[in-house]
Amino acid sequence: MLYGAMKVSVGAGLKAAFRPWVEGKEHVPAEGPAILASNHLSFSDSFFLPAVLDRRVTFIAKAEYFNSPGVKGRLTAAFFKGVGQLPVDRSGGRGAGEAAIASAIAVLERGELFGIYPEGTRSPDGRLYRGKPGGLARVALATGAPVLPVAMIDTEKIQPPGKVVPKLMRPGIRIGAPLDFSRYEGMEGDRFILRSLTDEVMYAIMRLSGQEYVDIYATVAKRQLAEAAKGRGDAEEE
Repeated sequence: MLYGAMKVSVGAGLKAAFRPWVEGKEHVPAEGPAILASNHLSFSDSFFLPAVLDRRVTFIAKAEYFNSPGVKGRLTAAFFKGVGQLPVDRSGGRGAGEAAIASAIAVLERGELFGIYPEGTRSPDGRLYRGKPGGLARVALATGAPVLPVAMIDTEKIQPPGKVVPKLMRPGIRIGAPLDFSRYEGMEGDRFILRSLTDEVMYAIMRLSGQEYVDIYATVAKRQLAEAAKGRGDAEEE
């Protein structure tokens, strides 16, 4: 009930204000499980994608969004639950990863749509980074659910870092045809298969988005950018 109410209020508001365009909506099945594997440019990606689809989409979100103290914390938790986010503690290493995978499998076993960002974090510069093989590939192979590559277009331009007021512009969403990985059934323990499946999905996302592909993880790129910025700051102080 809460999801439906939030979809009407938040989703309708987003569509009215930003008028996102959509291509490939027909690829999303009317019923049954499917994985929406998307690039990740903005915090708003998890809101725009569900807003343009008729079905519920569940994403995994940081547990911090759900357990912050005070009235603001409770309101934030209610909002994220309302828009279909699942809390997962990402700070616990492998245990946290296993919890996220179990949550995703449960969503798909209920016949619902599950959204995931294979890059693992937002792109720091608008380019597409290497997908992490543990989550997407293991969930896809464990459930047999089709994987739909998704490209978010220009969402990072709506509210760049440091900007409080969002820019009113039309972002886009391209949804590709479902990818079938049934040929890998029973091979989820093979790390080379996990890597191959993930790379195939990332290639499909790249074709849809038109982004430049960088063959390193986004987390590594963020660390490199932070170190470079610190180096520049140190040099200016000398």
